[in-house]
Amino acid sequence: DTFQVWVEEKQLDLSRKEYDILHYFLNRPNRMVNKNTLAESVWGDHIDQVDNFDFIYNNGEIKNYDEILVENLMDEAYSHIGTPYRYGSKGPRTFDCSGFTSYVFKQQFGVFIGSSSRDQYARNMPIERNEMQRGDLVFFTGTRTRKGIGHVGIIVDADSIGKTFTFIHASSKGGVKISKSTDGYYTRRYVGVRRVNSL
Repeated sequence: DTFQVWVEEKQLDLSRKEYDILHYFLNRPNRMVNKNTLAESVWGDHIDQVDNFDFIYNNGEIKNYDEILVENLMDEAYSHIGTPYRYGSKGPRTFDCSGFTSYVFKQQFGVFIGSSSRDQYARNMPIERNEMQRGDLVFFTGTRTRKGIGHVGIIVDADSIGKTFTFIHASSKGGVKISKSTDGYYTRRYVGVRRVNSL
């Protein structure tokens, strides 16, 4: 099928894929895609570049925009696995827990989510445990106290029925790594979940 659209007083005859790309990205934040590359693809100067945008599809259906944002966030988080822990460090060579989460969100979205785990817990939107999803912030008490917020990570995967999850975080034992909520150490310390408004 051919789709005729007008962009900046210019008529474009687009294929289905070209139309999807234009519709999906033209009014999205600049950080998602270089619009010069998009224009070259959609307007035919370098039509072979259209295939560079296959990541917007999932089994033939166009992906949800938020899904791509979260995947970009998680790719950034995964890229730091194994980075050593250091108290008070904001990265990228070493991290503490809140330094890691704030660095990842800053790199991907350019947003400030809070400087400490307590600040991040206070600043961001409360989410029920059965509504947690990939990319949310998860909070725990500290190792030295059972009362206050003392640790934070990013949800990797969540089971809304069993209310279990895995998360990536900067741990004082092992640096940046992925852990499970079913580990007794974290089960006892769980406090709650927050969602950053950029997601």
